[in-house]
Amino acid sequence: MSASASPSALIPLAPGVFYLAGAVNSFVVGDGRGGALLVDTGLDEAHARRLLRALDAAGLTPTGILNTHSHADHHGGNASILKKFPELKVFAPPLEDAVITHPILEPITLFGARPPRELQTRFLLAPPSPARLAPEPGLCRIGGATVELIEVAGHASMMYAVRVGDVLYAADALFGPEALEKHPLTFCADSRLQKEAAAHLGTLEGVRVTLPGHGEPTDDLAGLVAANLAVYERTTQAVLTAVQVGAATVDELLSRVCAALGVTMTTPGAVVLNRAVVSAHLTELLEAGRVEMTVQDNRLIFGA
Repeated sequence: MSASASPSALIPLAPGVFYLAGAVNSFVVGDGRGGALLVDTGLDEAHARRLLRALDAAGLTPTGILNTHSHADHHGGNASILKKFPELKVFAPPLEDAVITHPILEPITLFGARPPRELQTRFLLAPPSPARLAPEPGLCRIGGATVELIEVAGHASMMYAVRVGDVLYAADALFGPEALEKHPLTFCADSRLQKEAAAHLGTLEGVRVTLPGHGEPTDDLAGLVAANLAVYERTTQAVLTAVQVGAATVDELLSRVCAALGVTMTTPGAVVLNRAVVSAHLTELLEAGRVEMTVQDNRLIFGA
């Protein structure tokens, strides 16, 4: 299946279920009465405008917004949509709702302090929008649409995948092949949970088509899960190998891991994002007893 339609057109996945293709996909669920729940609104105003044009062309009016998690590329379009539809309610999982309401929390978390200007870009700092807690996982109604929320924490501190019948929007629990190749250090807040979430989605029965947050829809859920798990485990092994070379700080390990995986970082944003990935896998390895953490010469050191 491919996104061969107009770049500003909704692509049907099932009756009343659509997506808008983009660097980040937006998932759209109709309520059967001309309304639609918008799941993830993209990085910025440009994506939001495309989404609104596509809805208008399909004869749909937004009735609510669900952000699967709080990364800027998934809720950056909220503010623009709310300008036109101020009555819409924004829903998000626990913790994620706080970041969407106060987006400065994302770069603060990555940097560890008030972030410098270079880390306050649209990729790390979306416009704020007032988010509230989404319903707990399970079958529910949001914005008049009936959806099933599935907890898939790991890529973010909390995240929901969304299922409608035999269609699964995996959000960033699963990435398409091109995204996996482009970003060998797939972002995560908790690498162990990231693997568990992907594996859990692979156990779902009756899924006909899966849409990742980044990439094209596929009818091969098992293959997509396997590809993601392989990349996640490759990162864990790369971090472990970097530690085994010799005890080092996180930044020194990051340099080793990037060299091993062919990653070149050229911006501060890339460094803090990839540094967080290495830190997540270090925590997983620490908890498994495969590495140890010490303080030496006023430095936090990880060794085998």
